[in-house]
Amino acid sequence: MPKVKTNRGAAKRFRRTKNGLFKRSKSFRGHLKTSKTAKRRKGLRHPAMVDVSDQKRVQNLLPYA
Repeated sequence: MPKVKTNRGAAKRFRRTKNGLFKRSKSFRGHLKTSKTAKRRKGLRHPAMVDVSDQKRVQNLLPYA
């Protein structure tokens, strides 16, 4: 049986944590930062977890993660 290919776009966006969940970076970080408050920009720095409803979908994209 052939190997399953990893989705390379997903591999760059998601990382598996020690307990098996996936973490992701937050959106709205790229530009137009002057209109965002410092508190909001600071909160966007930290990674977030992929929602429970999307865990299985990400797992299918990253079979060997």
